[in-house]
Amino acid sequence: MNHPALPLFPGFAHHLLEVSPGVSISAMVGGQGPGLLLLHGHPQTLAIWHKVAPTLAQHFTVVAADLRGYGDSSKPQGGLDHIAYAKRSMAQDQVSLMRQMGFERFAVLAHDRGARVAHRLALDHGHAVSSMALLDIAPTLAMYEQTTEAFARSYWHWFFLIQPHPLPERLIQADPSAYVTEVMGNRSAGLAPFDPRALAEYQRCLALPGAAHGLCEDYRASAGIDLVHDREDIAQGRRLEMPLQVLWGAQGVVQRCFDPLKEWQKVATQVTGQALPCGHYIAEEAPEALLAKALPFLQGLAA
Repeated sequence: MNHPALPLFPGFAHHLLEVSPGVSISAMVGGQGPGLLLLHGHPQTLAIWHKVAPTLAQHFTVVAADLRGYGDSSKPQGGLDHIAYAKRSMAQDQVSLMRQMGFERFAVLAHDRGARVAHRLALDHGHAVSSMALLDIAPTLAMYEQTTEAFARSYWHWFFLIQPHPLPERLIQADPSAYVTEVMGNRSAGLAPFDPRALAEYQRCLALPGAAHGLCEDYRASAGIDLVHDREDIAQGRRLEMPLQVLWGAQGVVQRCFDPLKEWQKVATQVTGQALPCGHYIAEEAPEALLAKALPFLQGLAA
C-alpha cells in the first residue's frame, strides 16, 4: 500500500527499515547526491518537510525520517529511566538508517524534537555529520535551567507530557486530532501555514497505537536521562565540532525567552545563525526563507 504522505513528496519513495531488533524507522527518500537527513518535531511527522524536500532533493539524497515513537516508526515501551527514548537511542536509530541508505557521513537539517535528537547524534557520532542546521531550539539543558514563567506558560506541554504514565497518554488518546490542531494552532501563525494533507497526516499518526506513549516518553527522557548525558558532555568538555547553523522564528517562544545563538555558542565551536520572519514551524511557515539560508550552508557554500 502506498504511504498516505507520498502525494506530498512527488518523486520520493517510502521505506520502512529495521535499524535495531524490533525497531523500524519510516522514511521518505528522494533525490541524488550527498546524504541529507531531515528530522521533524512534536506533534508532527516527516510530512513537515514537504514544502522544502523537492528543492533539497535537487542537491542531496534526502532522507526524511519519522523519529522513534512518531509517525509510522516503531513505538516501543519507554523502559527504565525512559531509556528507549533517550536522545542517544533515538540518534542511533537515525545513524543506522543512514548507513542502510549508504551514507556513513551526511548533513542534517532538524526541527524541534528532531533537532534535540540531531544534537545528540552530532555529539555521539561527530564523524558522521558533515554539517548541521537546527531549527527553533536552544539546547535542552539551557532551556530547562532557564525556565521562566513566560516559557512555562508558552511551552506548557513540556511539563504536561513528562507527568507519570498513564495520565498524559489517556488525555491525548481521548482526542488525538484535537491535540494536534490545538497545540499547533495556538502558536503564532495559527493553522494557516499547514497543508490540510500534512495536518491530516499528523492527526492520523498521533492516533496510531502507542503514539501518545512514544510522544510522552520522548519528553520524559528529555527531562531526565538526556539531562544526565548533557551534563556529562559539559563536564568532559565535549562540544560540537562540525559547522552548525541555528535558525529560529522571530515570532516564536525561543526568540522571546532565550538567546539561541549565545546558547549554541556555549556548546559548539563553529556556529552561525539568525531569526527568520516566522514562528515555530519554520519549514511550513517560511520555506523559501529557510531554503535561502539552509541550502547554501548545507552545501558548504555559505559565506
